[in-house]
Amino acid sequence: MNIIGNKKKFILLSIVVVALSVFSILFFGFNLGIDFQSGSLWQIKIPNTTEADIRILLKDELNVQNFSVSYDDLGGYYSITLPKIDHEQKISYFNAIKERFGEVEEVGFWMTSPTISEELKNKAFLAIFLVLLVISLYVSFVFRKTYSVISSYKYGIVTLVALGHDVIIAAGFFAVLAYFEGLVVDTNFVVALLIIMGFSVHDTIVVFDRIRENLLKYKNEPFSQIVNKSINETMRRSINTSLTMFFVLLSIYVLGPKAMGYFALTILVGTTVGTYSSIFLASPLLVVWQSLDFKKKK
Repeated sequence: MNIIGNKKKFILLSIVVVALSVFSILFFGFNLGIDFQSGSLWQIKIPNTTEADIRILLKDELNVQNFSVSYDDLGGYYSITLPKIDHEQKISYFNAIKERFGEVEEVGFWMTSPTISEELKNKAFLAIFLVLLVISLYVSFVFRKTYSVISSYKYGIVTLVALGHDVIIAAGFFAVLAYFEGLVVDTNFVVALLIIMGFSVHDTIVVFDRIRENLLKYKNEPFSQIVNKSINETMRRSINTSLTMFFVLLSIYVLGPKAMGYFALTILVGTTVGTYSSIFLASPLLVVWQSLDFKKKK
């Protein structure tokens, strides 16, 4: 398969999908959970109702803003995240819910302070930043032996671009999903992004490692041909690995609890995109960068 020969098409496709993902993030936004902003988490059992009914009551009749409603299949209760409310507001909301739906049982109620939520948010950003930095440095170090052909730092930077591509698309997908399903961004979302990055970089390193081997084996062949050969040699392995992950995550989405299902679905999308980027984006970008440097030297 002549992947490098069609590299412009694959890179253009990635640019379009990333642009659409950024648009969805900006247009739909993220509804932050109480992990990342001060607020209240209310768990209540309401028989014979739906998430949509509760949302209509909170939004249209009680004028509550920035809330989310999700159903916990295991516990049999609804989790409602709200802005920080006092005791009187809570009683008012509880009475309104009871009046509308009848029998209501409170399971639990918690509030998060601004200090704690801000600390969690900062730690989440720090975790993602450190992962990206360490991965970039590690990849650059591992592929230093090919420096005579291609600078090792290019591997690291291209890996970062591929990871950014995967994370942005996964985040864009989640933004759309969250808007229509009433989901919130919490620590589970951050964990999902970290898992996606781990899977994606593993796939990318496998391809890069084969490129390194073939650069030493076929020293007289053009760089683009070596890269194309390396991609084709590792493609089946990458796809098979991705399929095993795909079926596991799909089973969690279909058979698992609803809240866990959305978590699995986000990872599924991210890892699928990660497989695509390791084959059709990262290596072609290496070839484009190397050819641009070669033209400059001439």
